Amino acid sequence: MTRLAETAMLSHGWRRFLLLLVAGALAGLSVPPFFVLPALFVTMPIWVWALDGAERGRGWRRLFGPAFNIGFAFGLGYFTFAFHWLGAAFFVDGGWVLAAMPPAILALSALIALFWGLASALAHLTWSHGWTRIATLSAYLAAAEFARGHLFTGFPFDLLGYALTGTDEMMQLTSVIGVYGLTFLAPLLAMTPALIWPADERPLSRRLAPLFLALAVIAAQLGYGWNRLAGTISTERADMALRLVQPLVYEHADFGNVDPVALIDRLVMLSDMRMDPSDQGLADITHLIWPESSLPFFLETYPEALARIARLLPEGATLLAGVPRRPYELDANAPPAAPYNSVLAIDSEGEVVASYDKAHLVPFGEYLPFAAFFSRLGITQFVPGAEGWSAGDPRRRLMSLPGAPAPLVLVCYEIIFPGDLGDVAQAQFLLNVTNDAWFDGSIGPAQHAHHARVRAVEEGMSLVRAANTGLTFATDPLGRITAQLVPGQMAALDLRPHHKLDSTIFAKVRHWPFLIAVVAGMLIGFVASRRGRRRLPA
Repeated sequence: MTRLAETAMLSHGWRRFLLLLVAGALAGLSVPPFFVLPALFVTMPIWVWALDGAERGRGWRRLFGPAFNIGFAFGLGYFTFAFHWLGAAFFVDGGWVLAAMPPAILALSALIALFWGLASALAHLTWSHGWTRIATLSAYLAAAEFARGHLFTGFPFDLLGYALTGTDEMMQLTSVIGVYGLTFLAPLLAMTPALIWPADERPLSRRLAPLFLALAVIAAQLGYGWNRLAGTISTERADMALRLVQPLVYEHADFGNVDPVALIDRLVMLSDMRMDPSDQGLADITHLIWPESSLPFFLETYPEALARIARLLPEGATLLAGVPRRPYELDANAPPAAPYNSVLAIDSEGEVVASYDKAHLVPFGEYLPFAAFFSRLGITQFVPGAEGWSAGDPRRRLMSLPGAPAPLVLVCYEIIFPGDLGDVAQAQFLLNVTNDAWFDGSIGPAQHAHHARVRAVEEGMSLVRAANTGLTFATDPLGRITAQLVPGQMAALDLRPHHKLDSTIFAKVRHWPFLIAVVAGMLIGFVASRRGRRRLPA
């Protein structure tokens, strides 16, 4: 480790960039579903050592100089590994689109790595020796992660804090400080080996103390989680019986050429199937749930769909289905608006009694930023619909269902935004409908599902997740999976959601403890650097 520390400190130019790039890629092993936490403890210190040896530039180079390049290279490696699964979507269309896959993933990773580069540069402005420098870098890195989760519509996939959520026990701390709190804690703990090497005059026991403290914090996290799991009682609701359908609808990739009759046949068959001799089909079900893109066509193009749904549902039952919906235009002369990616509640009379329109659209997936420019290059959004998609009102995520507890409906990647889900105070459980078929065969669906489980722990609400091709499952308010289907299985799953818990600490205080910790880390660096300058000889 001493040799690695010295190499990181003394290397420069392309050698240093390559070293940090490889270190960042290895750090990516800590993301879901791998959770190789030791990878952070090996790679994060390299970032610290590289900044120890980084030269200070003058003028603009103080900000966009070596320190920036160090953080950028580490981030480029991390995000390229963490987001490589996005390339699976390019195989849906195939052809020339596959040639755009490597540069597209690299461009996205580089764009997000700019946040880490800026964090590295800002931390280096107040760089010092000892433990204060890892507190400073952790604070700026956590702030950068918070920024990328909120700026430009936000993209908080694979935040560093998810490395500390690999087990049910570890996830429980998010009920207190949220995943952003863990995003401050994870690098702070993982950088402690930088305080051991290279060796100096201090005794080994003193140099090892921060690492042992970091391991003690992780042990305390596990202990807190074990105690919370053992001491919390979670019960099923008696007023709601759900059937989730996993239909394996791949026609979403060819939006204009769907056979609605064959598709409805499949959904009806799965919805009313008997799973065992004692199964009553839909007779005991209050709510049937079809996932996002389960009906990849506009209902007005096949009016018989509502009639068939009405014949399927027993009296008093309701279907929640992911469908596209065209907005109603009062002005007949107005140009048609882009459709919504919606969830419709349809009763046993075939009437739409409630709806939710997806509010947080995926950039380049469901809408095209700077559309005029990219359309000239022949680039469109991945999800079919040449005119793009409209964003709904985020205040309408709470769906009021007749005679039933209200779920907070989150379509696809809306579930990944910590502390920004909507009216959680009034909701009784989280309902996530999604279509991850674009990324079948990759780690993407598993990552997405894990992010959803962490939201359940943060908010203290059970999660019901209906996915087109998987992962379809339900959790209790502690994030433990209570029922699930095998990915890639055409099947249905019966379950009851659990009662919500009393408000978690995170639900009450949100991101304030995290933000206070970030500011404190920045102030520690500033004070330490000022003291260091005063000690320098005149």
